[in-house]
Amino acid sequence: MAEETGNPTRPEFGEELASLRTRLDAAKAYLRFDDLTAKLEKLEIEVGDPDLWSDPDHARKVTAEYGRAKADVDLLAGLETRMSDAEVLWSLALDEGDEAVAEMTEELTESVASLSKALDNLELRSLFAGEFDERDAVCEIHAGAGGTDAQDWAEMMLRMYQRWAERRGLEVEVDEVSPGQEAGILSATFIVKGRHSYGLLSAERGVHRLVRMSPFDSQHRRQTSFASMEATPFIDDLTDEVEIDEKDLRIDTYRSSGAGGQHVNVTDSAVRITHLPTGVVVSCQNERSQHQNKAKAMQILAAKLAALQRAERRAEMSELTGPQTDVTWGSQIRSYVMAPYQLVKDLRSGYETGNVEAVLDGDLDDLIVAFLRYRREHGTQ
Repeated sequence: MAEETGNPTRPEFGEELASLRTRLDAAKAYLRFDDLTAKLEKLEIEVGDPDLWSDPDHARKVTAEYGRAKADVDLLAGLETRMSDAEVLWSLALDEGDEAVAEMTEELTESVASLSKALDNLELRSLFAGEFDERDAVCEIHAGAGGTDAQDWAEMMLRMYQRWAERRGLEVEVDEVSPGQEAGILSATFIVKGRHSYGLLSAERGVHRLVRMSPFDSQHRRQTSFASMEATPFIDDLTDEVEIDEKDLRIDTYRSSGAGGQHVNVTDSAVRITHLPTGVVVSCQNERSQHQNKAKAMQILAAKLAALQRAERRAEMSELTGPQTDVTWGSQIRSYVMAPYQLVKDLRSGYETGNVEAVLDGDLDDLIVAFLRYRREHGTQ
């Protein structure tokens, strides 16, 4: 009778739950759940030490490590509880017969779907092998070839990453935006804050190509434009790794443009710092004062110089900062085509989707994960 009514007993629940159990056990293994639990117990003792904050730097490191370990243990323990509950529910349904299974189909379907999605997110961890993948990310977008269209495209990319971060519950701090001559932006600097921000956004480094019917062309012709995305791990305290001599800096102040900021004023509070030995330039304009803008710009400069130093030590300039290429034809990592057809294609992993609007609205996860898997399989940066 079950087969005649569309198989309401869903015997595949057993197979689906078995597959999810295998995935969860694998995740507990590669995340070393037992070691994490033991580590958390030790950290709890350290955090509870009344003398911990006698050394503030050490205390911050311990509490940050404790927070990460607790989050991982709680996540895995929670998934184990949900997995066990679903398995028990399925077992009870089987014991009570087809009618009970049919009654529990909706609840089981929701449990399987929820667990599968949670494990999809958890399995991302296996793709993060870099030393700084857990860190926040300093990101820069620069308009390339394509004139006004490219500047508009750079602004579209900024919005895309802001929307993506919002979807993932990450915080975005826009520190500097240089407006375009007619529309869009010439460049933007922003920090994405949240665990694994750099690990995820390292997949986005490179040149992005947009093809569309230009809204800035009186004849509405098809236009190709380019913009680049750079990502560097952001570390709050780099005093042990980077020494910056004030004599090596040129510091310019200017009036904040207003684009992208919430606290812009009419004084010369924006700060641009040029590190003369390397030519690295950073800017910040969205803090409340020149002093705050300078402090944030120095943090970003330190992060960028640290990335350069690590790359030099390893004799691989692309290790953290990515290869430096012209923002023009032949250098793109991904194409976004809006005319004459709809397609986003990552030219490294080969992943593609026809839902361009969703991608531009921040639906980037599938593209990012596809590249991270490709990178692990091919050993590329």
